[in-house]
Amino acid sequence: MASTVGNGHGRLSSSEGVRRLFDDDSSPCVNTSDVNRLISVENAKILALVIVIGAMLYHGIIRYRYGTDSCQWLLENGRFQGYGIWQPYGCMMHKFSKSDSLNCMRYISYWGGKNDIAFVGDSRIRQLYYEFIGLLSNEEIPSQKKHEGLHFIDPKSSVQVRFIWSPLLNASMLNVYDKWIGEKPDARPKIIITGCATWPIKKYNASEDAYLSFKHNLTFLVPKFQKLTESTKIIWMIQDPVVESQLNPNRSMITNRQIDLYNRAAYEQLVSTSVHVWSSSRLIAQGYTRESIDGLHAGKNTITWDVQILLNMYCNDHMNFNDGTCCTTVETATTTQLVMAMVFILSFVIMVVMAIWHYKSCLFKAGHGGTPVLSDDAADGSHCADSTAAPPSADVTEDAVTVGNATEGKKPDWVWEIATSLSRLGLIMLYFFLCDRTTFFMKENKYYTHMNFFLPFSYLMILGLFFTENTKQTSILHRDITDEWKGWMQLVILIYHLTGASNVLPIYMQIRVMVSSYLFLSGFGHFYYFFTKGDHSFHRFLMVLVRMNFLVITLCLVMNRPYQFYYFVPLVSYWFVVVYLFMTVWPRVSVASVESNSLHYLFMVLKFAALAAAITLTYSSEVFFEKIFLIHPLRALFVSADDSISDWRFRWSLDRYSTLYGMLFAFGMLIGRRLKIFNDVNGESVLESRRLTWLLCLLSAVGIGVYGTFTALCQTKQQCNSVHSYIAFIPILSYLCLRNLRGWLRTKYSAFFAWFGRVSLELFIGQYHIWLAADTHGLLVLIPGYPVMNVVVTSFVFVCISHDIHCITERLVPYLVPDDCRRLARNIVCLTVAFLPLAVSRGILFST
Repeated sequence: MASTVGNGHGRLSSSEGVRRLFDDDSSPCVNTSDVNRLISVENAKILALVIVIGAMLYHGIIRYRYGTDSCQWLLENGRFQGYGIWQPYGCMMHKFSKSDSLNCMRYISYWGGKNDIAFVGDSRIRQLYYEFIGLLSNEEIPSQKKHEGLHFIDPKSSVQVRFIWSPLLNASMLNVYDKWIGEKPDARPKIIITGCATWPIKKYNASEDAYLSFKHNLTFLVPKFQKLTESTKIIWMIQDPVVESQLNPNRSMITNRQIDLYNRAAYEQLVSTSVHVWSSSRLIAQGYTRESIDGLHAGKNTITWDVQILLNMYCNDHMNFNDGTCCTTVETATTTQLVMAMVFILSFVIMVVMAIWHYKSCLFKAGHGGTPVLSDDAADGSHCADSTAAPPSADVTEDAVTVGNATEGKKPDWVWEIATSLSRLGLIMLYFFLCDRTTFFMKENKYYTHMNFFLPFSYLMILGLFFTENTKQTSILHRDITDEWKGWMQLVILIYHLTGASNVLPIYMQIRVMVSSYLFLSGFGHFYYFFTKGDHSFHRFLMVLVRMNFLVITLCLVMNRPYQFYYFVPLVSYWFVVVYLFMTVWPRVSVASVESNSLHYLFMVLKFAALAAAITLTYSSEVFFEKIFLIHPLRALFVSADDSISDWRFRWSLDRYSTLYGMLFAFGMLIGRRLKIFNDVNGESVLESRRLTWLLCLLSAVGIGVYGTFTALCQTKQQCNSVHSYIAFIPILSYLCLRNLRGWLRTKYSAFFAWFGRVSLELFIGQYHIWLAADTHGLLVLIPGYPVMNVVVTSFVFVCISHDIHCITERLVPYLVPDDCRRLARNIVCLTVAFLPLAVSRGILFST
């Protein structure tokens, strides 16, 4: 029995309740007037706003109390995401390879820096030294256990790494620092990693006098550290715990109790100084106690992670790795970003002024006998009206709206609607900027496990199937089915990006099919519209392009990223232009033309052959490809941040036939419908023959299975991708047949998936910055320390914001692309003038 929810007037089934939330008949932007319905999109957005404000206050307090230095977070705290995967607190850590380490040293040297690093301490510090130089040397360096200093020099990278044997905090260690203090600042090491405790414990048999001597000598060491920190970063390494059961008998006095005493003494002396106290290494060692060599020295994994922390601290701010945010500085705001901020601020000021003026006018009218009420047209309740006067309005609608005691039709004031929409967009862009262009909110690395991927996948699939609804539409690939298809694919893609599943080849290839399916549906939809409607107007062309690109262009300006960074929108925009030109150029073929002249079918076949040939030729010749896409000013749309076209070529080549497959299917479907080969005007099976229907269903299941087998047997991404464009239609058509052939399946759809499908574009783009982080390479953290709750909260906020962006776009696009030709020309001229300085400054119009 379906569960029920009280609605104030009786009982409401859970299915019907979710239908109200997810299944608006016209648009996901339609608001309900039922005040009793608490579960609504608008209420969800209010809750999301409260969550964001709360998160901002929480992170603001954290920064006020603990500072904003992510290096300190890196050295102090963290956790294991899974076995063997260390996650620093609040920032992302890059995994350095040997080449990464050498490139870092050479880069610093190239710009005049000095790679002088010193390790001072006992055998534990010596372990770090050997692991560190192991990532800098092209030759294997055998470790030695001599109680003496060691030296590594690489003139090519201007690297000098020293190990100074000084296991006791005594006069010998103090002399080391006195010597450096006497040198010029540029002759001192750039970084010093030091620490000790186990030797005094062992040498003096854990006596209290040794402990007191250690504390006393720290008071002499701290002033020397303070002098050196003016030119050198000093890191005091908190001692790792020991495995007492594995210790040699002559080390039995080195207990964890003794180590904790020495660590506490060092922390108390150093915590208020400029010295960095490195305690996260101890947390890592606690997770690898079983790997300890002799109970005293750390195992390989512990030392590896320790050195990775050191390299992230030293290199991240120089190398700008996408997945390394620890110890990095934020990007400086560009002039374009400042201009965008001023536009949003101006819009907000206009909105506030209009709201205040209108509120005062309402009060004035109320004092003179009017009855002010809120206008139904005011999206946020700021407009009001009374029985004698309407709120500011530019035009009159055809349909009347009841306001107070009078009935009069009004459209929202266009200045007000633009100002409020831009103000909301500005607040959303501020959140985007805070999430991914500052260190205000924390970030974490992705971590893949099969459980992390398949658990949310299974939950969402079950949830989507639970909210299955009937639909009155019966045609093949009708709107509800296509929205549902886009919705569940988008959710799977989000899980894929969240968990970092790109390294799992079968999952990677299934995601490639889903991207191909989007392009297939795009080709199908645009071809079907042009062929049946015959509308090739420039207004229609611009409306679609602006609708698809509005969010991306805004993000390019606000987030300072190239257009190609959001690769999916350039891809669908390019293929829309191709479809538009394909259908617009002579000879134009449409339903009306083929009904009057059947020869037009042949014309369409010839056009398809020409398009396929053009795609193949463009792919086959790299020179020809570059001549097309590197022409000014088009090259700015297709090159990445490093001015390379390789990423666009990869994306374009991977799905070069997907849109064509969709167009061909639409053309074949229209022919089949006209020839009455199938019937999809009712809720029955498309084909009359049950045997043929079941045979096609069986072949479709086999097709999906064959593609799944191919992805499992394929060895590398390169090998899979080389074949993908030729066989992507197999799983797409297989799913399409299974979903549409049977009438009882075609007349049902998931309202849950369809709702997400209607905002799939905003979800796909928005995830880059406010769900993921570091330009999709990490995860946004609003609730640190609680990864599951954090995913739930960030997902909720992300979905609400994506929906609001969808609504804002729907409201603003008609103003950007009006029906009137003169106003459209005016807007084109104004936008051209506005963007001209940006185009000139970035060399878009002319080659530099």
